[in-house]
Amino acid sequence: MLRFRSLASGSAGNATLLEADDGLRRTRVLIDCGLGLRPLTARLAAEGLALTDLDGVFITHEHGDHLGCARSLMRRHGVPLWTSAGTARSLDTPDAGAARPRLVRAGETFAIGGIELHPFAVPHDAREPLQLRCTDGARSLGVLTDLGHVTPQVLDALAGVHALLLESNHDSELLARGDYPDFLKRRVGGTHGHLSNAQAAAALTALGHAQLTTVVAAHLSERNNRPELVRQRFAAVLGCAAGEVLLAERHGTCWLGV
Repeated sequence: MLRFRSLASGSAGNATLLEADDGLRRTRVLIDCGLGLRPLTARLAAEGLALTDLDGVFITHEHGDHLGCARSLMRRHGVPLWTSAGTARSLDTPDAGAARPRLVRAGETFAIGGIELHPFAVPHDAREPLQLRCTDGARSLGVLTDLGHVTPQVLDALAGVHALLLESNHDSELLARGDYPDFLKRRVGGTHGHLSNAQAAAALTALGHAQLTTVVAAHLSERNNRPELVRQRFAAVLGCAAGEVLLAERHGTCWLGV
């Protein structure tokens, strides 16, 4: 059985907990840890878990809302950490000691316990950003946030997933009218920024199939988006009521099956 829950989502911090249980062993992987150590520990504790229950952490890129307390998890708590070489440069500090991340590259599958992770490259303004397809061998979850546009390679990487955590960061009109400085508007709305609601809906249309049973809209901007706008877009693609669309907001989601 494969399940996941967002512990936090949005500009203030992102973290997704993934769990696989085949009846013989249980594997827990944290995808990004863009929270402080205390709030992360508290959110795990609310699920009856501790940092020592994590089998590994995967960091998608070095921005603070994803990197968060990664150094502390790796150095002080001994949690194994995987990431790209580009992202690892942000973890290589003078006080790192013997703790070092395990490096992965786009297209190279690796396993953490009973979970296989398939990293793939995305267009984002970071050193070597990766997103993931995760599977327990039977079911698969796609994690797709922090990219400025959806490439054919991204669609290929996520084809046939059973569940999808999909960025729907901003409404283009709200971004244009908002109070961000022009350079930041260009960054967020650019080809290496974040997906708009319209882009997310187009990606969902391209990835939709009969076995895609769980879709969660994620990484919503609190200043340049509205939950109702996201729900309207996703509902139109999914053929459901707007109120049925799942959102991962600041405090995440409940557990969801894949």
